[in-house]
Formats: sequence, structure tokens, C-alpha cells
Amino acid sequence: MKLNDNTFVFPLPSEELLNVVERSLRVSFPETYRRFIQENNGVVPLTNLFSLNQCDYSIERFLCILNNSEPDSINGWYDLEVIITQIGERLKDNEDIVGMDVVPIAKLYSDDFVCLDFRETGEPTVVIWLHKESEEFAPMLQQVAPNLSTFFNMLK
Repeated sequence: MKLNDNTFVFPLPSEELLNVVERSLRVSFPETYRRFIQENNGVVPLTNLFSLNQCDYSIERFLCILNNSEPDSINGWYDLEVIITQIGERLKDNEDIVGMDVVPIAKLYSDDFVCLDFRETGEPTVVIWLHKESEEFAPMLQQVAPNLSTFFNMLK
């Protein structure tokens, strides 16, 4: 995958910050995602296209993880926890769940999100959360790839 080196969001998240976010969301990020976000926080990919069910999708940017999103008026809108605050109840299919079992990682140009889906397997699958079709506690998800590595290899 090719990335726009001028679009990284600093500071890059530390192990400690990732652990705090994981505890808050009650998930364990796969090692592939941990490495990616620690090296490429909030990056805009140059190879940003993928196809699913004869539709093409384009990634606007990967979400970032910030210690404090308030002082960053531009990148703060792409902070993982800010996005979850905005759409969290539309990502969950059970109002009794504490934490998240579907976690957005990239924004698509259509206001949909690429997400990690932790609901059924030990390693999360990669799905698209469809913004227009999702409702509170009724997310509309389409599986894209069985894991993050496969998803990264799909990008062209």
C-alpha cells in the first residue's frame, strides 16, 4: 500500500495510548492494526481503492488516535474516539454491550466507514459500515475481507 507521507498525524500513538483506547472500547486490536496505526496515524492512502460486490470504494483517510482531539481542529474530526462518539449507537446491534464490537478505522468518501468487526471471530474481519442504511442498534455491515492484512492487499 502506498501512503501520502505528508499526511501522518503526530504525535504517533504510543503503546500506552493504544492500551487505554483498547480498554475503553473493550477490544484487543490485532497486531497488524497496532503496528499500522503506530507508524501511519491518520494517513491518507495513495492506493485507496477497493471493490466489493461490483462497487468501487475509495478511502478518504485512515482514522487517527489522538491523546486529546480538542486542540487539533482538523485532524480531531478523524479521531477514532470522536467518530465513535458521533455514530457509536449506529455501530452496535445490542444496546446492552459495553464497549464496541465494531470499530471504525478508515473513512470512505461516501461517509461510510471501513471497520474492524470483533463480533464473531478471534481475529476481527474487515467490514464496511453503511451510513445511510444503518440505524440506532441496527448497523448495516458488508464483509470486505477476513482480516486486515488481506484488506491492505486489496487496495489499488
